[in-house]
Amino acid sequence: MISRVLIANRGEIAVRIARGCTAYGVTSIAVYSDPDAEALHTRVADEAYALPGATASATYLDIDAIIDAARRSHADAVHPGYGFLSENAEFAQAVLDAGLTWIGPKPQTIRDLGDKVTARRLASSVGAPLVEGTPGPVADGAEALAFAEQHGLPIAIKAAFGGGGRGLKVAWRLDEVVDQFESAEREAIAAFGRGECFIEQYVPHPRHVEAQVIGDADGHVVVVGTRDCSLQRRNQKVVEEAPAPFLTDEQRHSIESAAKRICEAAGYVSAGTVEFLVGANGTVSFLEVNTRLQVEHPITELTSGVDLVRSQLRVADGLPLEIDETPAPRGHAFEFRINAEDAGRGFLPAPGRITRFDAPGGEGVRLDSGVVAGSVVSGLYDSLLAKLVIWGIDRDEALRKARQALREFDIEGVPTLLDFDRRIVDDPAFTATNVNDFGVHTRWIETECSWLDELDQPFSDGVPAEPLTRTWIELDGHRVRLGLPAQLIGSFAGGLPAVSSEAAADASTTPAAADEPGEVSAPITGTLVAWKAADGATVAEGDVLAVMEAMKMETQVLAPCSGVLRQEAETDGALIPAGERLGLVK
Repeated sequence: MISRVLIANRGEIAVRIARGCTAYGVTSIAVYSDPDAEALHTRVADEAYALPGATASATYLDIDAIIDAARRSHADAVHPGYGFLSENAEFAQAVLDAGLTWIGPKPQTIRDLGDKVTARRLASSVGAPLVEGTPGPVADGAEALAFAEQHGLPIAIKAAFGGGGRGLKVAWRLDEVVDQFESAEREAIAAFGRGECFIEQYVPHPRHVEAQVIGDADGHVVVVGTRDCSLQRRNQKVVEEAPAPFLTDEQRHSIESAAKRICEAAGYVSAGTVEFLVGANGTVSFLEVNTRLQVEHPITELTSGVDLVRSQLRVADGLPLEIDETPAPRGHAFEFRINAEDAGRGFLPAPGRITRFDAPGGEGVRLDSGVVAGSVVSGLYDSLLAKLVIWGIDRDEALRKARQALREFDIEGVPTLLDFDRRIVDDPAFTATNVNDFGVHTRWIETECSWLDELDQPFSDGVPAEPLTRTWIELDGHRVRLGLPAQLIGSFAGGLPAVSSEAAADASTTPAAADEPGEVSAPITGTLVAWKAADGATVAEGDVLAVMEAMKMETQVLAPCSGVLRQEAETDGALIPAGERLGLVK
């Protein structure tokens, strides 16, 4: 039986798993990067071990570093959470090879279902509904264009080894197919280390409906319930609800039975999610399988009575499932992702320090959070701060409770999606009581939400995570590594100078004023992914000059005027503060 679980993740999901470990009766072990040294998950877990470094690639995505932390902490099991290495078969195998228990699907299952092309073939073999798509990854943008010309627009360009909306682009015009393919490829490489993409027909105005599954080592697979995750921005979910509303009995049966057949055929063990698109004409089409715990798992827990983290731990211990059939839904639940983003400015990510965090309470209110007042939100990782989860006896009651909870919730220091959430729970497209009036679909925010520019939130306060200076001390003849904040080191005689708030303003998302006409400034704090216009090129005002990335989201850099571009910043992966000069157009 497992007794010490290393959580290979950070933020709210690491907190959730640590608490789940406590309830199950096992020790939780956190890991943390330098910017996360004071993060909430390091305090909630029973123990915490450092992953020296700052970037995700050097810490939470470094397989060797995670395995080393597991050895140092004497862990006997690893829970990957979601994101990072959670759907990496190589990591799962490395955990098993190290003699540890992997709390998740078997490595081969992750390979089979993580490869979206193989997953499509498996889904087809068990009779799951599917739209037209390429038989495998395409070589380049030209092949993507050929598919669009043959099958028509729009098309979806998808990372073959992706998930969570990363590496997914939709092309609506032939002249944007190649650019969208290259963007999807870049995102896939950055997020998953592999850039292969395949193409399939895109279902216009679809709802995103998914089925939560859990399987055990004896081959039993149960669909725990459905969720609707249609409210998205940049193909990433913002608000979810369970069970999925306004489905016909036929649609619900199609989704649940297809999910069960797919996972049984794959020999699925642990928690996972099978995702589908439901078109405006009522058709259902298989989308993908996520071989991990989902961000939105709490709404299924509240409406099914099944603790999914406990179920994962039980299955990892070789125990059977505690349910043998899909439970009847109990009430209705919503999840609001509280991201550090400015919805009024195109959902721009906004790192900074949280100065106030007043959470709501009451019956039916659950908050899964990775931050508290004083926490620093780094631009190096995902923008998710917390999840507000609301349960009611039915959808109407859950909406009423949600309005109250959102009124009570107050976060200061960084922009968040709270203002967006307060508006959406009163929008008729979302609060509809029947399928004909329910207007939300996966591109509703981009195409039909009319009030985004009315949202006005303060910029972040510009305080980045304090860097750690690593050294060593000797304790009773034993050499021990020591990590201290640079500010503390600076207070020692002969130490490094302290870092002031003013000097630390490089994490602000407030663009600085241009020093001269035509200056090209970074719109966000992030990395410069690619220049889209060549040095010396003649550009027009509004042209896309470059692409920046922060908190796993790409943002375009536009020409401030017409003229000739002179590039000044490098695409070397360095973190560039918002407002810093990237180049000049004259």
